[in-house]
Parts: sequence; C-alpha cells; structure tokens
Amino acid sequence: MKVVNLKQAILQAWKERWSDYQWAINMKRFFPRGATWDILNLAEALLEQAMIGPSPNPLILSYLKYAISSQMVSYSTVLMAISKFDDFSRDLCVQALLEIMDMFCDRLSCHGKAEECISLCRALLSALNWLLRCAAFYAEKVKETLEQVAAEAQLKMCLERLEKMLGSTKNRALIHIAKLEETSSWSTVEQSLVKLGENLNNLSNSPLRSQADDCISLIKSIPTMLSVHSEQLNKTGFPTVHAVVLLEGTMNLTGETQPLVEQLMMVKRMQRIPSPLFVLEIWKACFVGLIESPEGTEELKWTAFTFLKIPQVLVKLKKYPQGEKDFTEDVNCAFKFLLKLTPLLDKADQRCNCDCTSLLLQECGKQGLLSEANMNKLIDKRTVDRNQAPCLKSAENANIQPNPRLILRAEPTVTNILKTMDADHSKSPEGLLGVLGHMLSGKSLDLLLAAAAATGKLKSFARKFIKLNEFTKHITSEDSSKPASVRALLFDISFLMLCHVAQTYGSEVILSESSPPGEVPFFETWMLTCMPEEGKILNPDHPCFRPDSTKVESLVALLNNSSEMKLVQMKWHEACLSISAAILEILNAWENGVLTFESIQKITDNIKGKVCSMAVCAVAWLVAHVRMLGLDEREKSLQMIRQLATPLCSENTLQFYNERVVIMSSILEHMCADVLQQTATQIKFPSTGMDTIPYWNLLPPKKPIKEVLTSVFTKVLEKGWVDSHSIHVFDTLLHMGGVYWFCNNLVKELLKETRKEHTLRAVELLYAIFCLDMQQLTLTLLGHILPNLLTDSSKWHMLMDPPGKALAKLSVWCALSSYSSHNKGQASARQKKRHREDIEDYISLFPLDDTQPSKLMRLLSSNEEDANILSSPNRSMSSSLSASQLHIISMRDPLNRVLANLFLLISSILGAKTAGTHTQFVQWFMEECVDCLEQGSRGSILQFMPFTMVSELVKVSTMSSPKIVLAITDLSLPLGRRVAAKAIAAL
Repeated sequence: MKVVNLKQAILQAWKERWSDYQWAINMKRFFPRGATWDILNLAEALLEQAMIGPSPNPLILSYLKYAISSQMVSYSTVLMAISKFDDFSRDLCVQALLEIMDMFCDRLSCHGKAEECISLCRALLSALNWLLRCAAFYAEKVKETLEQVAAEAQLKMCLERLEKMLGSTKNRALIHIAKLEETSSWSTVEQSLVKLGENLNNLSNSPLRSQADDCISLIKSIPTMLSVHSEQLNKTGFPTVHAVVLLEGTMNLTGETQPLVEQLMMVKRMQRIPSPLFVLEIWKACFVGLIESPEGTEELKWTAFTFLKIPQVLVKLKKYPQGEKDFTEDVNCAFKFLLKLTPLLDKADQRCNCDCTSLLLQECGKQGLLSEANMNKLIDKRTVDRNQAPCLKSAENANIQPNPRLILRAEPTVTNILKTMDADHSKSPEGLLGVLGHMLSGKSLDLLLAAAAATGKLKSFARKFIKLNEFTKHITSEDSSKPASVRALLFDISFLMLCHVAQTYGSEVILSESSPPGEVPFFETWMLTCMPEEGKILNPDHPCFRPDSTKVESLVALLNNSSEMKLVQMKWHEACLSISAAILEILNAWENGVLTFESIQKITDNIKGKVCSMAVCAVAWLVAHVRMLGLDEREKSLQMIRQLATPLCSENTLQFYNERVVIMSSILEHMCADVLQQTATQIKFPSTGMDTIPYWNLLPPKKPIKEVLTSVFTKVLEKGWVDSHSIHVFDTLLHMGGVYWFCNNLVKELLKETRKEHTLRAVELLYAIFCLDMQQLTLTLLGHILPNLLTDSSKWHMLMDPPGKALAKLSVWCALSSYSSHNKGQASARQKKRHREDIEDYISLFPLDDTQPSKLMRLLSSNEEDANILSSPNRSMSSSLSASQLHIISMRDPLNRVLANLFLLISSILGAKTAGTHTQFVQWFMEECVDCLEQGSRGSILQFMPFTMVSELVKVSTMSSPKIVLAITDLSLPLGRRVAAKAIAAL
C-alpha cells in the first residue's frame, strides 16, 4: 500500500478505524524520511479533516490528541491551526477546539531553537485573537431570545479559556514578545477587544460580564506588564533625597536645575518613594539647611536656594508623568505633613526672623504648585501654630529685615540691574556708578548675587561686569578729572565684584564659553593666571607676572615719587598686570636697604589709595611669592601684605571707598587663608561685617585622614542623615585621599555592618556621599573594587548577606545614575576641578583568569569597525555578544568599558562550576537591576549583559520568572526577543 500524501493517510486511517497508537505507528511507517510533522503541517491537516461536518469527527480528533500528547506536533502549530477555524456557528466544533486547548494552554513550553520559541509566541497571539473573536460572536448572539441560553453557555466556555490562558504570567510574557515582534497582529487583537467590549453591552448576566471585563483588563495590561512598581510604604525618612538637596544647596547653587531634577527623579524611582513623602523630604532638607548654614553669605545662599530655586525644581518635577495622581495634590499633602513638624519650622522661623512657611507657600502658589484654597488653608494652619509657639519675635530682632523677604525682593532687582547694564553708557558713565554704588551698600551685593545664582542669572551678571571692566579701557579721558575718576571707579568696582563672585561661587561662573582668540577679556586672563584659589599653585616667576619692563619702571617711579597718583594718565588694566613685577622691584629694594619702611608705607598707601583692585593684584602675587620662600625670608613680604590689607584713613579717597574696602578685605582674606595657615601668621583683616570663611580648615590637625573618614561616616550613620558640615568634610577628604582611597575605605566601612537596617541606611547615605563625584567614584567602584572582591576567593566571605546585598544595591544605584547622566555630560563645576582618572586605567582590563586575557581584550575592543559583522543575522551567538554591541556603543568611553567588563565577569561567575557568596552577590546585583529599571530598558546598563547570560540567570531560583526575563533583555532588538522567548518558553 503506497500512500501519496498526508490527507490520504488520514482518510485511510478513518476508513479502517485505526486506534490512535496504531495510527501513529503506521504514520511513522508511511513517512520514514525523518521529515518533522510540523513541516508537513500534520496538526492543520488533522483539524481540517475533523471539522468537515456540523459536529467534529471524534476519531480524527483522537489522532490529534494523541499527536499532541506524544509531542509529534508542536503546541505552536496546533494553536495556529485552531486559530484558522472561523465558522463559530458550529457550536460543537468550537467546543472540541476549546477542549484541545485545555490540554496544554496552562503549561505551554518549548525547548527547541529560538525560532521555534518565537513561533510559539506568535501562535499564542493568534490563539488569543481567535478566542476574542469567538467570545465576541457569542456575546452578539445572546441578543437573540431563542439562542440566549446556548450562547451564554458557549460564551462562558470561551471566557474560561481566556482566563486560563491569561492567568499565567508566562503566557502573558510570551504574548508581550509577540506584540513587539508583530505589531500588526497586536492591532487586530485591539480591534477584537473593541468589538467584544461593544457586544458585552447585550449581557444581562453580571457574573459573565465581570469575567469578561477581567479578561479585557488583563489583555490591556500586557504592554505595560513591566512598569508596575509598588511604592515603599513602611518608611517616612529618605536620607538620600535629604543629602542630595543639602549637597546641591551648599555646593552647587549656581548649577542648572535640570540635572538636579533628573537626579532627584532617579532617587525617587530607585527607592520607590511615594510622591508626597518625596516632596516632604525636599522641604525638610531645605529647612535644615536654613537652620544650620553658617552666618553671612552661606545663609543667604541657602535662603535663595530654598525660596527661589527649589520652587523652580518642583515646577520641573510637575512636568514628569505622575500616572493618575495630580502633582499639586502631592505638594499639598507634603505641606500638610510638614506643618506637623512644628519644632523644625519654629527653629527656622527663629533663625530667619519671619514666617518662612507662609512665604514658601505663597511662592508655591505663584508657581502654580498649590491651588489658592489649599494655600490659604495651610497658611492659616501655620499662623495658628505660630501663635502658640514660645515668643518667636524678640524686641532686638524686630527691626532686622528677614533674609527670605530680602531675597524675594532681590530677584526682580537682578533683572532690572541686568537691563540697566545693557544700556549704552558711553555718553554718561556716571549714571551707572549710582546703580553700582547702591549694589555695594550693606549686604545688598551678596543678596543680589545669591538671587542671581539661584535663578541661573549669575553667569550673565558676571558677563555684564566683564563687559563693563573692558569698557573702561575705551572711555576717553577729557581734561576734566570727572571722567577719569568715574573710569577708575567703574574699573575698580567691576574688578572687585568679579573677584568676589569667583571666590564665592567658583571661577567657572565667570569664564566665557568662547571668546574669539586674542580677545580674552582682561579679567579672565588675570583670574586664570594670577588669582590664587584653593588647590591652585601659582608660580611667581611665571611670564604672566613679568610684563613689559618699561611699563614696570614707570609704575615703580609713579608709586615711589608722586605723593598722589594722577588718575588721568592711568591705564588701570595695565597697572594691574604690571604691579606684580613692580612689587618685586620694591621688595628687593627694601630687602637691600635702598628703601626705608616709611617709603614702603607711602608706596602701599599709593597702591591702595585710589583703586582697591591694584592692592588685590599685588597681594595675589605676594601670596604666590611667599609660598616659595624659606621661613626666615618671609617677614618682609608678609609685612607688605599686612600694609596693603589695612585701609587708608585719609579724606582724599574716591567715592564709595569704605564699601570697596569691605569687599577688598573679604577677597584678601580668602586669598591669604592658605598661606597664613602654612606660615602660622596672623593678619588682622579689618572687621568687615562679613563672616569668616565658611567650611574652611575642616580637618583636625595631627589625625590621619583615614580615621577622620571613618569617624565622620560612623557619626553620620548613627544620626541617619548627612549634615552640610559633614558633606564638606567628605569633599575635602575626597580631594585629599583621591577617588580610589575614598571609595575603597567607605566600601570597607559598609562591609563591616552586620545589621540589615544599618546596611540599608548606609547604602542610602553612601549613594548621597558619592554624589560628590558620582562619575569617578562609580568607575572606581565598578572597575576596581567590585572585580577585586569578586575574583579573590579570600574576600568572598565579606560579601555575605546583609553587607554583600547592600553593596550590590549601592553598585546598581551608582551604575544607573552615572549611566543616565554621563551621556548628558553633566559634571558640575565642582567636579571639573578634580583630577580626572586616566582613561588608560580602564583600557588595561583585568583578565578573568590567566588563560583568557587576549579573549577578553578582543571581546571588549570590538570597536565600531566591526559593527556590520555584529549585526549580521548569521553570526553565531558568541559568548559575549550583547545589546550594546548591536546598538554600536563606543567602548572607548571608560564607563561603557567598565560596565561591559563587569557584566562579562558576572557572566563568567554564573557559568562557573563552583558557587559561593560571590554567586549570591551576582544574583542580588541582577535582582536590584530589575527592581530599579523602568519599562523599556533600552539604553540602560543591562544592554552590556551578554545575551548568553539570560539562560544562566534563569537557572537561579529567584530569577526564574517571566517578568525578570522580559526586564533584563533588550526587546527592541530581534535577537533580544529571541533570547527572551527561548528563556521564557523553557521555564
């Protein structure tokens, strides 16, 4: 008997009434060539034959069931065959198909190649669509009175199957992959959903109705099945948010708001902080800052930060998608919580001498962060609380203007001053002097600068002053002395203000992005080459201090001979550049007895008599000079600094002399601080009403810095939050010890902790401390410290739970933060000063073991040239191929290199034959990655994970869930979808 094709074989079996196993034996005899039944489409052929009449053919159906049970046919071909049947009016046929689905739908699996797993995903999507069409058909049929009972029974059967299919997360995950693989099929599913929804309105039977609604909402949740994160509800304090805000307020007032907003959102997401508590924590940090900031400039900076910058930050946070919730409601809720912290608010009110909370509430109302009604309710509540507080207003404070009010008033003034300075002043420069004079009085300069810094206008402020300083070069001096004195004053005031800004807010604020070559403004040149700053060592013999000798000689003669300087002849910027060389001449003459002390006094009086900026330039050079001298040679130079710092008492000075001296003294004090400390000299700067230098000289003498680091960290950990003083100590230690030393010792401290709640708190605090220089500390942590711990078996015991788990959490948080911000190039000015780690450190990657350094180098040096090989489909899955290579990410970037390297190491640990705490560490690391990621993780750190690692991870019990597989693979890539489908189908 020769059988030609499948259909004939099935018909013959039916005619001769073979039993199912007999049929299977004969089929294998007919088709011995090893062709797979799926290629021959056996499932479809059987169904076609079984479904010819009004009721299904039971014998042929039994063959199909036998084929399914004995795995002759794959689940995907059976599902595809079922979904081709569309005559829903034949109830019995539909029932038979549903029963066939019952055989396997709740335990689908596939252990074949990735392609077969993807076909299973597609088939499942088709079957889902078929069930929806089927349900819609019967829901429609319920309308007909005669058919109602039968239609409801059929509908019930369909919905039960839908529930069963969607009840398994694994099936939903496979459908999720299919949706990305075939977007057109998903849109047909969406159309079927709409149709079913319309037809459900005919149903009076409520249990069926709710069952159908459940199925529909489950299907609609498939595209977002990864983004559902629960929020932390068992905590009320979040030290990381607190510390990030404190750090920003004390160290980075001039920074842009966007990076801060992104960093805060990152923390909120990683720690899953509910919105109201998140906003509350920001306000708490602001109030703590107001209370503990040192008096003077720092206090003004904090006030500006709290009242001007933070409302702007919240306005930007409001623009982030909040889901169902309304952000203004969260802000309202946060303020309600805040008002319960009466001691904190009372203390802040006492410090600021006003009702801070009400002022803040009004600011938030103006920015649209609170509704009018809520704002008034909160203000009333606070007023009642304040009336019960012990006397907040004392008599001596009554006439002091409170800082918050002054700052809020200073902000519009800044805008006005910027406008005024934009006008053309070449005709009458005197008008401008009035404005500047007004700025110099009392603390208005610091108020205006703080307001400008907090609102991002400080850079343009500085640019205007630089322009003004340049403008004085070009004022023509007529014979009258008026323009000459105005010119001198405009030069002097702009110079002093710029020095003051550079010292208070960092010199980066002043540098212009790009001046045309050869046209760098005088002040920028002077500041970069001649101005002493913390951590900047100047060479007193540098050519910048040695200008044209004829100019120097004439200046020395002028200073030495004339009883008074002639303003008309002076070119001030030239005088300021020549003064250093002039001082050297004068010092030598004094040392050699050519000049007496009296002559020196006359000379110094001349230097500081008219314009203070010459004295500033002179002291700048003297400071550099003193550093180079031996102990016994310093006396005369220091005496000269003393002379220059003492203000003149004569009547014959230019306008605003006292105000200018106040700023000059503060500038000189900052300049000389380091040198005076090194030479143990005291110079009494005239009491300026300004504060002593805040956060300076923080480290205790004669105590090793490692001890300082551990004691400060222990103190912070006990308190549970970082205060601004400790932040500055950490910053100093980071400068001093270097990135590796700092990171390594803090990680050691973390690994000493043995109590779970302590380790968690330590991680939250360490992450905040690492924000001092997140990029560099992350490179060190992931590139040096973790690999050392993971590859050295003698250190594995340190990675036990809880400290090991905490270190994994810290590593993931740092990696995510650095990766999300490093593409935007947001190193703050403070971090740019620090020595950057050399990229070479990360190019010499450590080998995983002695046998494979070359392989590792080869894997990681797959630069852009090989992109076409990588993306070609026939490339076998190399053990290291990862999504980042398919997205063609440059491996020259140190962070990308370190991440790729770390994931290769992790992959080799998972594939190793021995397990230990380091394997457990890797598992915690991956779990934390999954926990912290948002939906659609393309472009996250997991793209550096080799694709082969997915199948290794699934073997670990806690990682073997479909959601985790979806979260760790890059589903935007076809290869990523195949890897995920294969891993999930095998679960």
